[in-house]
Amino acid sequence: MAEAFSVVGKSLTKPDAYAKVSGQTKFADDLSLPRMLYGRILRSPYPHARVLHVDTSAARELSGVLAVLTGDDLPVKFGILPVSQDEEALAREKVRYVGDPIAAVAATDEWIADEALDLIDVQFKELPHAMSIQEALAAQGEPIHGSSNVHKAVALEFGDTDAAMRVAEHVREDTVFFEGNTHLPMEQHAAVAQYAVDGKLTLWTSSQTPHYVHRALGKVLDMPMSRIRVIATPNGGGFGGKSDIFSHELVAAKLAIVTGRPVKITLTREEVFYAHRGRHPVLMKVRTGFTRDGRITAMQFQSFLDGGGYGSYGVASTYYTGALQATTYAIPRYRFEGVRLFTNKPPCGPKRGHGTPQPRFALEIHFDKVAEELGLDPVELRRRNLPAPDSLTVNWLRITSCGLKDCIDKVVEGSRFLKRRTSMPRGRGLGFAVSSYLSGAGTAIYWNDMPHSEVQLKLDRNGGVLLLCGAIDIGQGSDHILAAIVAEVLGIGLDDIQLSTADTDLTPIDLGSYSSRVTFMAGNAAKAAAESVRDQLFRAVAGALQCDAADLTARDHRIYRGDRPTEGLTFAQAVQRAEAQGGVVTGNGSYTPPKLAGPYKGSGVGPSPAYSYSAAVVEVDCDLKTGEIKVPEVWIAHDIGRAINPMLVIGQVEGSVYMALGEALMEEQTFRLGLHKFPSLLEYKSPTALEAPVMHTYLVETIDREGPFGAKEAGQGPLLPVIPAVANAVYNALGVRIDEIPITPEKVLKALNDRDKRVGPKSVPAFSFPPLIKADVPEEWKGK
Repeated sequence: MAEAFSVVGKSLTKPDAYAKVSGQTKFADDLSLPRMLYGRILRSPYPHARVLHVDTSAARELSGVLAVLTGDDLPVKFGILPVSQDEEALAREKVRYVGDPIAAVAATDEWIADEALDLIDVQFKELPHAMSIQEALAAQGEPIHGSSNVHKAVALEFGDTDAAMRVAEHVREDTVFFEGNTHLPMEQHAAVAQYAVDGKLTLWTSSQTPHYVHRALGKVLDMPMSRIRVIATPNGGGFGGKSDIFSHELVAAKLAIVTGRPVKITLTREEVFYAHRGRHPVLMKVRTGFTRDGRITAMQFQSFLDGGGYGSYGVASTYYTGALQATTYAIPRYRFEGVRLFTNKPPCGPKRGHGTPQPRFALEIHFDKVAEELGLDPVELRRRNLPAPDSLTVNWLRITSCGLKDCIDKVVEGSRFLKRRTSMPRGRGLGFAVSSYLSGAGTAIYWNDMPHSEVQLKLDRNGGVLLLCGAIDIGQGSDHILAAIVAEVLGIGLDDIQLSTADTDLTPIDLGSYSSRVTFMAGNAAKAAAESVRDQLFRAVAGALQCDAADLTARDHRIYRGDRPTEGLTFAQAVQRAEAQGGVVTGNGSYTPPKLAGPYKGSGVGPSPAYSYSAAVVEVDCDLKTGEIKVPEVWIAHDIGRAINPMLVIGQVEGSVYMALGEALMEEQTFRLGLHKFPSLLEYKSPTALEAPVMHTYLVETIDREGPFGAKEAGQGPLLPVIPAVANAVYNALGVRIDEIPITPEKVLKALNDRDKRVGPKSVPAFSFPPLIKADVPEEWKGK
């Protein structure tokens, strides 16, 4: 079907490609305004302490310092979720992790600002700190927030899982741990604020969510949002790490108001590690019942999340650790219990895959063990439990298209998995895993009935099209996708489209570049806006040609009769005719997901208008003497719905593989006495180009009925199966199970010398989960 399109399905150059490779793109830290000051933030040296007194007098007297702020200047609390408004731009009474902001200065240069920070005298009273899930539950001393270190606890059950376990012919239970890690974007967080003489505040910021930054500024500064303008600058990498609201954005804005001069704050690399909002450390227990032939009868899943010092997206993260099990496998009865705990570490939040890579790791190594016990190959076990297209899961998630079977076939055949996995020499192995992911969250952070994405188009008389959208391109190519969709509908080229994005004064609302939502949601809005414009042009041309508008075609910069290609007008002529008849040619489009939440409390996390699917085979080469693991080759297949730009999709898929290998083998956000052990690019282990394997990428097109031109997500889902596939490959190579991430050489050697040939947690801590919310199951699952 790709031949029917002129732009969609083609690997064309991104609109921002030349500017980026030539160094012309202006990132937030590149911005420089006249009379600009430089802001710096004083941060806590303690993981948990009372702030007794902050003396800023010496800093205020330093030449070149124009302003000093403390928590009293910004007392209003904020947070990304309405249920977690627990952060302060500058801590007033208490600090909850090393790096918690306390005071800020604005000075004429960065060196003076740094010197001023050293002159601020803060008196603390240290408190006992909790640095792990177990320590948070033990709750020695004063809780981090309120009366308990428990941030959120949930308990949901769909059908009677205990009864289903009793009749299961095979039951297995596993406990695994996934260590936290961080996003590691190349670009550090930065913001520039300017307060004009007319009282209008403008903030340029490296953010994935300018709409929510706009809201937070209005709240914290107590200003009308109409007097605040937020412009998201191009992101030099985000991966979820710039989708929260950060103190430096609020502080820069306040300093600009106080001084009347522009203020820039750019975080150091060490500060980025402490700003964090990355992958939660999660301890998990999974128990599944099967029939003798390998079909699931029930699953019970528990997760314990180490959330760090504040809420961030943590409530959603907790639900996500249990939401998507049933979109990947047909599970007839399901129980999920999860708890997120506050600890005295930097706050965790959304990193690529938000809350789902951890349970995916748990499930996929669990399923490999079950397959071995049942005498099945690991591929066949998955095939016997695949979800059906156009179905409801037991926890009420609606599946539209599902290409998981085709994804499995692609990687299994391409890698010759079934033949090679039993014939490789010791130290070499193959691992297999599958996954599913969202194409955008089905519910907004602030629940309402308004659209999640909006796009406006304005046409000029020469045939140019201005595309306005609130979504920011964070490197994934969303600008190209929106332009390609509009170009396809209107029959013009990418060069005819000018984009203006992520500016709250100029562009309509988009909720942000997160949850793999932009292609699906903003793409649908762009398609609707383009169709609105096309209808106007078709009516104008139909009048000129004295034909029915339904007979017209837009292609190759022309609008013509489908059965008479020579009869028509150029695109520019059509615009001129439409403008002569009705004024400026504009079009609006919006997208609101269908209401998909289930009939139970907690159903707002998990629904998506469509789910993508992935399958992976990973080959490993393990050194038995050193424990080092190398990955020479990866086979990855992704159900994309339809690839709007195949090259961009492949880039996203292979970028996911690269990030997953880092998480699987080396990356970890670990601490000693509250201090990050590796807060630099030199010390924090992450793969380089030298570690990149040969990748075989397969795009499976299922043409989803609700996606723009059938497209689904590609930016996050392909990461999920790679991590457990590495663990399964290590077992195939060495016969040892590493049931925790990352799989380091030390753990491999330990497992080789362990009696059980295993490294990983033995159990989960005792915890009293709330009473189960027992939800009814959809009709199609009753009796199964």
